[in-house]
Amino acid sequence: MYVEQLYTGCLAEAAYYIESNNEAVIIDPLRETAPYLELAEKRNAKIKYIFETHFHADFVSGHLDLARKTGATIVFGPNATPEYSAYVSEDEETFNVGDVKIKVLHTPGHTMESSSFLLIDQEDKDYAVFTGDTLFNGDVGRPDLAVKTDLSREDLAGHLYDSLQAKILTLNDDVIVYPGHGAGSQCGKSMNEETYSSIGSQRQFNYALQPMTKQKFVEVVTDGLENPPAYFPENARINKYGYENIDEVMKRNLNPLDAEAFDKVVADGAVILDTREPDSFETGFVPGSLNIGLEGQYAVWVGTLLNINQAIVLVTEPGKQEESVLRLARVGFENVKGYLQDGVNSWTAAGRKLEEVDSVEVDQVKPLIDQGYTVLDVRRNTEAQTEHVKGAMNLSLKDLPERMNELDKNVNYLVHCAGGYRSMIASSILKKHGFANFKNVLGGFKAIQEQTDVEMLAGKCPNQLRQEKLSSVS
Repeated sequence: MYVEQLYTGCLAEAAYYIESNNEAVIIDPLRETAPYLELAEKRNAKIKYIFETHFHADFVSGHLDLARKTGATIVFGPNATPEYSAYVSEDEETFNVGDVKIKVLHTPGHTMESSSFLLIDQEDKDYAVFTGDTLFNGDVGRPDLAVKTDLSREDLAGHLYDSLQAKILTLNDDVIVYPGHGAGSQCGKSMNEETYSSIGSQRQFNYALQPMTKQKFVEVVTDGLENPPAYFPENARINKYGYENIDEVMKRNLNPLDAEAFDKVVADGAVILDTREPDSFETGFVPGSLNIGLEGQYAVWVGTLLNINQAIVLVTEPGKQEESVLRLARVGFENVKGYLQDGVNSWTAAGRKLEEVDSVEVDQVKPLIDQGYTVLDVRRNTEAQTEHVKGAMNLSLKDLPERMNELDKNVNYLVHCAGGYRSMIASSILKKHGFANFKNVLGGFKAIQEQTDVEMLAGKCPNQLRQEKLSSVS
């Protein structure tokens, strides 16, 4: 028996390869099929089944393309209603894979079709459980991402409680837990960094698995849930109804454009997405660009800040256009009109000017605050409430495009996030909306914390308190 976790950090997503006696299964594959095909070929195995734990909301699964290329059967758990050829299993149904077995455990709650898959080894011993978005390391799945349901998130949380008690916590402590996501995923609230665990460890340390009533569990699990990214419902729909072959998507979207053709596409309404790292973007970018760098949670932030049907044109580092397109397709963004051939070099070669972002080192933060600059903290609200610069305005990056009216173009801002990735995204948004009186803080809040002369506070920022007061009055 051979088990391998294929973890993709930018999506905090785990797919799995399980093999026995030259037969293999894949659980929750990403959109591209090459990693799974190559692994099976390397190990001289044939992919027999593709197991889907549920209709994913945070990425487009590769199950359809992988099935087309291998002839493998797609398997869902009970209650799934896919609009394509797939096998919908029964609860506790068992599938033979070489000398091992995989048993379906229907675990509704995250969604009603959510299922976990129990791997039983050649000695008929429970070896590992692949929990999808039912159980994470340190957390459980959020109960508000189902494709379409008449059930409330409280109803779904109740189902999740029952699933965990009846199907997961009855397993032995030594059973390995292989979840669908790790830290950074928005399919839960507080996952740990480690990408696997054990039933015993989760029983001891997972906040949601501590002894409590069903009512208390519902309260705990639903408390503090932020709105999911806008692309989540569309991804769930795509995974339910099907999609275009990834090879055709790549062929259509990898379209090189010179500066003139690039201009025409932008004039027709395409958003300019610059996928270079923040340091490169800062020193020169095509006017009007949105910077979301490949080295961070690129696809997640694209899905959060752009409409999935929006036409996109890319500016990339030379050689990075294919990766930029593929990672967009992973989250269902397929309307890419092309990329600027040779990147910003072709832009300047055509006599076009670049814009820049004015950034400052952290040692300039205190003097600028003393001069009257307002600190604009674009971290999540929960991050800012843990600790923030005294007097800072907190406007989470995900909310920034919809709340630009709360900013004043006549005010001088110091923009920061935790480390610099999100603040450059925010800076590109500010530039695009005509803001000029701001500076990006290099190194972000982590660097500011090291400056002992900058006063810090815990709790809500002044603008958050004002909003709450206004809400209570209205």
